Amino acid sequence: MTEKILAINPGSTSTKIAVYADCREILTENLSHSAEELAVFADIMAQAPYRLAKIREILKHNGLSLRDFAAVVGRGGLLKPMLSGTYTVNQAMLDDLKNARYGAHASNLGAILADQLAAEASIPAYIVDPVVVDELDDIARITGRPEIIKKSVFHALNQKATAKRFAQSIGRKYEDLNLVVAHLGGGISVGCHRQGRVVEVNNALDGEGPFTPERAGTVQAGQFVEFVLASKLGKGEVSKLLAGKGGLVACLGTNDAREVEKRIKSGDKEAETVYNAMIYQVARYIAAAAVPVCGKVDHIILTGGIAYSDYLTAKIREYVAFIAPVTVLPGENELQALAEGALRVLSGEEQPREYR
Repeated sequence: MTEKILAINPGSTSTKIAVYADCREILTENLSHSAEELAVFADIMAQAPYRLAKIREILKHNGLSLRDFAAVVGRGGLLKPMLSGTYTVNQAMLDDLKNARYGAHASNLGAILADQLAAEASIPAYIVDPVVVDELDDIARITGRPEIIKKSVFHALNQKATAKRFAQSIGRKYEDLNLVVAHLGGGISVGCHRQGRVVEVNNALDGEGPFTPERAGTVQAGQFVEFVLASKLGKGEVSKLLAGKGGLVACLGTNDAREVEKRIKSGDKEAETVYNAMIYQVARYIAAAAVPVCGKVDHIILTGGIAYSDYLTAKIREYVAFIAPVTVLPGENELQALAEGALRVLSGEEQPREYR
């Protein structure tokens, strides 16, 4: 029996939706929201009715009723640390998201939109592998300051889904493999997947790992402290330096890797040096991700939007191919990953988890 699934991925200026028959995409839409349209709302949560109306318009335009669906699945937001899996949207989750208990982000709307739409048709609402998936080894949490415990924040949805698809493509179980997966996009996360668990990964949000198109990554703490104190910057300004105004934006004035590669082709040596430095740092973190499995890596996977770049992936391969074979599976594929997570529950392959 074919299960029809509605997947929703809210971003800061868009709401992406897709309809799947099992995991076959039959409709996709990217609903853009202008700054002027969003400016009237006091905060992210206040946008929910507006975004719901837009989704309903698309469904109606395409002759779809909510009663056509077996489930609605939304992008997971900022929640408490949780194990990987598909979670039923419940009141505890909704309360934490609505109150921004663990932070405010557009992705917090994913579960809220899914819940409201699902309730109209009396069908289940789910989220899948939010960014706060935490499977770290205890040893990976310890830092040189006891006040600071490492947090797991990474592109869990795409990393997990890509790893599982890769395992299936070679006729193996994800849980039987040791993989290093690098998600390469506006943020970059490199995870060590040891037999189905991401036991080590850089915090891709709060200033750890390679620098990226818009994030500073790991910077030398002493120099950064001196710079912040000398500049008399507030918390918000410091946060922007680390995420939003770091990386390629800070060094080259753009967060578009395609633009940087055009500059390199035209002979821009500064662009070449900075871009190659980012690639070098990604490779270093891939190599470091082999440590939790003592170098016994079955495969390295490069994914995310920037993985479409032959220039970048070829250079990473040169650095790390000595560790394990490298496969490039570009794109984020988040809507498909959401649908796959919901289908695993609907088909009985996986039991839904409960957020507490």
